[in-house]
Amino acid sequence: MGCGGCSSGRGCSTATSGKKTEDGSGASCSSGGCNKMNVFDWLADMALPPGQKPFDVVEVRFKNNRKEFFRNINELPLAMGDVVAVESSPGHDIGTVSLSGELVRSQLKRRNVQANDPAMKKVYRRAKQTDIDKWMEAQALEKPTLVKSREFALRLGLQMKIGDVEYQGDKTKAIFYYTADDRVDFRELIKVMAEEFRVRIEMRQIGARQEAARLGGIGACGRELCCSTWLTDFRSVTTSAARYQQLSLNPLKLAGQCGKLKCCLNYELDSYLDALKDFPDAVDIETVRGKARHQKTDIFKGLMYYTFADEPDQFIPVPNYRAKELIEMNKRGEKPEVLVEKVKEKVEVKAPDFENVVGQDSLTRFDKQKSSRNKKKKKKGNNPQAGNPQQQGGNQPRPQNQQGGNQPRPQQNQQQKNQPRPQGQQQGNQQRPQGQQQGNPQNKQQRPPQKNNNQQQRKPSNQKPNQPRNNNNQQGNRNQGNNNNPPPPPSV
Repeated sequence: MGCGGCSSGRGCSTATSGKKTEDGSGASCSSGGCNKMNVFDWLADMALPPGQKPFDVVEVRFKNNRKEFFRNINELPLAMGDVVAVESSPGHDIGTVSLSGELVRSQLKRRNVQANDPAMKKVYRRAKQTDIDKWMEAQALEKPTLVKSREFALRLGLQMKIGDVEYQGDKTKAIFYYTADDRVDFRELIKVMAEEFRVRIEMRQIGARQEAARLGGIGACGRELCCSTWLTDFRSVTTSAARYQQLSLNPLKLAGQCGKLKCCLNYELDSYLDALKDFPDAVDIETVRGKARHQKTDIFKGLMYYTFADEPDQFIPVPNYRAKELIEMNKRGEKPEVLVEKVKEKVEVKAPDFENVVGQDSLTRFDKQKSSRNKKKKKKGNNPQAGNPQQQGGNQPRPQNQQGGNQPRPQQNQQQKNQPRPQGQQQGNQQRPQGQQQGNPQNKQQRPPQKNNNQQQRKPSNQKPNQPRNNNNQQGNRNQGNNNNPPPPPSV
């Protein structure tokens, strides 16, 4: 079953079952009244000054958007959402408290209701469980009653449309809301319905907008209708509001579900009227070329569009200040040559606001890296000095920072180390003269050549590798190049 304050059919647990809330204030709608004329009490958390009593008038909402004011004579601690039993004629009615406290004073001023009116009805009590059960039974009778009442109206040939039926909380009275273009004599209809439903009948005529507000629906914007959720007063909407906003006068687009002009046309009308103060009147302009007719106005861009008779499809945009000048020239009897003076605008190429540090905008960023790597590989392959160190001459000089006496030797050199050496080369690690301790090749050339009966004279370091050498000297030179040690002294 739906909430008692609306006809949406939503399941509102506390309002329908009569359960107590956490603070014990009574039953309330858990969904906030199904978004039907909700009010935000921004003074609820503020305490009253000491010695001041709370305002004794509360606002109670009944089915859909019907609201009335009642006086809390028993000083009950009522809050928003409480289901109460109030005075009615005859009997009593059940409704939901929609507002209480000091904000009710402002609502009374809006509705032109006197706070000290002696005819104001009273709040009896909080609704009991029996009151709520009877109220729910009355709501269950509303739909079948509406269907039968429409059948009776058609049978009697009455030009009226019954839109909604509302039963009183004690099931003693039913209110029928109808719309009609002319006056309707429904006396015979009341007699038929009173015999059928056995309740007191009350007929109320409403307009098309009030009917849409009671029934509800979804508008063209995709949201629930404003008149059924928050709009309380219906201001007149005219076609001039659409003209000021430069809207096409299409009744299918401008009309709402009630068949009248949409209420939202008045929402932004004041902003458009303020913007139109900077625009001149929409009149034609006399030029040397001919008469320029005004076609449309773009309020947001500040432009007015004109066309000539020879080119009706070419719209010429004219700023609003320029249009004012042209109209003043026509008033003085002058005719401008052109509507807008063409100014050559320099196209400036703006530099990007960011720096391409990572290089993600380059499509060939990966190709560049691969090409550089390939070039390095090619350089290493073409370098004649990048081969095996054993194929190089042992007497070639090395930088001083590459002395690697403790580095591991190649396997071939280690095998040669284990082989027996001649007697002259086994003393290679002995102490040498001071001029021969350094591995500088210049010191080698400065030494005087010493002759040996068993060995030939040492040749200079620039000897070609293809020339034959002494095997003993060649092994010593290899060890010398690997160990980076000076050559052994010649044997005597």
